[in-house]
Amino acid sequence: MAKVLVGLSGGVDSSAAAALLIEQGHEVAGAFMKNWINAEGLPGDCPWEADLEDALAVARKLGIEFRVVDLIDQYKARIVDYLVEGYRSGITPNPDVWCNREMKFGVFLDYALEQGFEAVATGHYARKRTLSDGRPAILRGADPNKDQSYFLALMTEHQAHHAMFPAGELLKPEVREVARRHALPTAGKKDSQGICFIGDIKMSDFIGHYIPDHPGEIVDTTGRVMGEHRGLHLYTLGQRKGHGVASPREGMAYVVVAKDLENNRLVVGWDESSTPGLYARRCVIGSVSTIGVNFDSPRPVDAQPRYRAKAERAEIRPRGDGKLDLTFRSPQRAIAAGQICAFYEGGRLLGGGVFEEVEALGDPL
Repeated sequence: MAKVLVGLSGGVDSSAAAALLIEQGHEVAGAFMKNWINAEGLPGDCPWEADLEDALAVARKLGIEFRVVDLIDQYKARIVDYLVEGYRSGITPNPDVWCNREMKFGVFLDYALEQGFEAVATGHYARKRTLSDGRPAILRGADPNKDQSYFLALMTEHQAHHAMFPAGELLKPEVREVARRHALPTAGKKDSQGICFIGDIKMSDFIGHYIPDHPGEIVDTTGRVMGEHRGLHLYTLGQRKGHGVASPREGMAYVVVAKDLENNRLVVGWDESSTPGLYARRCVIGSVSTIGVNFDSPRPVDAQPRYRAKAERAEIRPRGDGKLDLTFRSPQRAIAAGQICAFYEGGRLLGGGVFEEVEALGDPL
C-alpha cells in the first residue's frame, strides 16, 4: 500500500478516487490546488471558493487529512503565460494537456514527494499499469465515452510512475455510485466545463482580456475580401462558426483554412477535402514525451490529433534533433500548430508531442 495525496478538485471524479483508494487500503490525504482566483476580473464563472468548500466537505466525510496548496504563481507562469503567448504568436495551444504536465503532475507532484507521499492521484479517466520491466504504462480509461488519456500525452515517465487514476477503472455511472455509497456531497455534482482550473469562460473572452483586438481582412482562397476579423488570435484552423462569413447557400460552409500572419489576414475556404490548406498528412512533432517506450526508430502508431478526434494510423520517425516526423496514412482535417498529438498502440498511450510544423495539402493563397 502507498501513501497517496489526492488532488481533490471539488468534483465527483476526484472525490470517488479518494474513496476508492481508502477502500483499497492506501494511506490517503486530500489537497486542493489553488491555481486561479480570477483576481483580474475576467468574465465568466470561476467557482474556486465553492470547489474548495466541496473538496473540504469530501475530505471531512472520508475522515482524511486535508490541505490547500497555493500554486497561483506557478500556474500564472506555466499555464496562463504559455496560453497567452501561444495565441499571440498564432498557434493553438492546449492548456489542459500542459496543466497536467506542469501543474498536477509537475509542481503538485513535486510538492507531494517533498512531503513524503509516494504518489499523486487524480480523477482522470485513464488506467495505470506496471510493465514487466518495472516501467509504467498508461491505458485508455475503461469508459470509452469519458477516456481522458489524451490529456496525459505529455507526461514524463517519472510523472507516470508516481501517478494513480482509480476512477479510470470504472464507468462514469459506477464512479457516481462510489460517491453515493460513501455519501459524498459531490455525488450529484455536474461535471466542470471550461479551461483547466479557470472555470466556465469562453477561450475567446479569456484571451481577449490579455490580447487586444487587431482587426484585418478575411479573404477566400482566391484573395477576394470577404469581411473583417477581430484578431487572428481569436480563430483556429477548421473553425466553422464565429468567423462572420455567411455561406451563400444551405449545405455549404466557409471554414478557416489559414492565418496569414505577415499580412494579418484570415483565410477561409469551403469545408471540403479538396480545399487547399484544410488537410494535411505530414507534420513535425516537438516537445516529445514518452511513457514506457523509446521513440528511437521508425514505428507505426495510432495518432490522435485532438481530444475528440479518432486516433488514425500513422508512422513516426525520429529526426535526430529530439523531434519526430509524423506521416498520417490518410489526410487529416484542420491540424494546427500548437495542438497536441497523442500516440497510442491499441489502447495504450505511448506518449505525445506538439505539432510544430504542418505541411498542408495545397496553398490556401
